[in-house]
Amino acid sequence: METLRPVFKGPPGAILAGVPTRGLNLPPPLVSYGLSYDEACAKHTKETFKVSRVYIIASKSLSRDTNKVGILVEALGKDRVVGVWKGVTPHTLWSEVLSIAAKCRQEKADCVVTLGAGSVTDLAKLVVFCLANDIHDANQLARYSVESQEVPTDVKPPTVPLVTIPTSLSGGEYFSLAGGTDDATHHKKAFLHSGMGAKLVILDPELCLLTPEYHWLSTGFRSVDHCVEALCHIDSTSMSDEKAEKGIRLLVPSLLRCKTDPNDIEARHRCQMAVILAMDNIRAGIPMGGSHAIGHQLGPLGVPHGITSCIMCPAVMKFNIKHGSFTAEIAARQEKIRNILWSEPEVATKLEAAGLSTAADLGDLLDAVIRTLGLPRTLKELDIPREVLPRLSKRALHDFWAPSNPVPLVRAEQVQEILDAIAE
Repeated sequence: METLRPVFKGPPGAILAGVPTRGLNLPPPLVSYGLSYDEACAKHTKETFKVSRVYIIASKSLSRDTNKVGILVEALGKDRVVGVWKGVTPHTLWSEVLSIAAKCRQEKADCVVTLGAGSVTDLAKLVVFCLANDIHDANQLARYSVESQEVPTDVKPPTVPLVTIPTSLSGGEYFSLAGGTDDATHHKKAFLHSGMGAKLVILDPELCLLTPEYHWLSTGFRSVDHCVEALCHIDSTSMSDEKAEKGIRLLVPSLLRCKTDPNDIEARHRCQMAVILAMDNIRAGIPMGGSHAIGHQLGPLGVPHGITSCIMCPAVMKFNIKHGSFTAEIAARQEKIRNILWSEPEVATKLEAAGLSTAADLGDLLDAVIRTLGLPRTLKELDIPREVLPRLSKRALHDFWAPSNPVPLVRAEQVQEILDAIAE
C-alpha cells in the first residue's frame, strides 16, 4: 500500500544554505513510498500530473548495467516516453543542463523524471527551470544564479513537473536549491527561485539494492552529519532537536545493518525515512557548522560530499569540545548525541567491538561508526597532500557555515588545526 504525503509541514527558513528565501514560494514536494518505483511513477504521471510526454534522465550506471530504465519505460508506456538521457557528469555542467533542456523543448516534454543519485537530481531542477524561462545559453543561465547582479525581474516558476526517484541518501531531492557548474570558469553556482525543486519524490528501497555500497553508506553518513551538526548547534530549536535525534536513531543503526546485510530492505527504507528528517532541518534553516563549511572546500578536490562528512565530522566535534569551554551547552549537546548512540543496542555493540567505553568523546564514537562502515577517515586515504591545506583553510572561512560552527571558525589557524588532525 502506498503512502503519499507532503514531505514537510513547516515553511522554509529565512536563509536556505546561505541564500535568503524572502519573497520566494518554495512548496515542499510530495513523497511516495510503498509501491515499486515504476508502479508509482506510472500512477502519478497519469493520475496526479496528467502528463503524456515524459522525458527521463537516468544515471549512467543504472542505464548501462541494469534493466531498471527499461522497466520504467514499459511501466510508463513507450508512447508516453519522448526521450531518455543516459548518464550525466558530476557537479552538473551547464552545457549538459542546456543540452537536455533543448531536447525536452524539442520533444515538447510535459514532465521530467529522474532515476539516480544527486547529480541527476540537481541537473533536472535546472532543466525544468530553463524550460520555464526559455533559457538557451550559458550567458542567459548565469543571470539567474544567486551571485548574479542582473537577475531578470520576471522570473517564472517551472511548470513542467519534476519527479525524482533517488538511489542514494544525499537528500538533494528534497531541496529547492540547485547547483550547477559553469563549463567556462569551472565555478559552481547556486540557483534558487520560486517553484524550484521536485514535485514528487518516489522512494523504493528495493531499487537501492543496486546502489554501490560505498555510495549508499557514505551519502547516508552525510545525513548523519546533517543531524549531528543540527543537534550540536546552540541556536537550534526543540523541534529541530527532536527531528535530529529521530534521524540519528533511525539512520545510524540502519546503516550498520546495511553494512552487515546489504539485502536488508527494511534497513534501507529506514535510512530513507531518516533522510527526510535530516533535510527537514536544513530546509527550516537550522545552521550547520564546521564539518559542512570545510567539507564544501574538499568537493572541488574531487571528494564526494558523503566522504567529506566522514572525514570532517568527527574532527570538528573534537575541535569544538576542545575549544568550547566558553559555553557548557557545547559539551551538553555532544553529551546528548553520545547518549543517543550508546542507547541504541546495535550501535553500542559496534562501539564496544571497537574498544570504546562510555567515556569516549563524540568524535571517537563517530570515528568508530565510520570505520565500521568501511569508509575513509583521513585526508591521506583520499590522496590529498598537506601542501594544499593552508589554502583550503583560508577558503573555508568564506563559507556561510564557518561562523555558525559552535566554536566560530574565523581564523585560518582554526581550520588548519582541524585538518592537521586528519591529515594522516
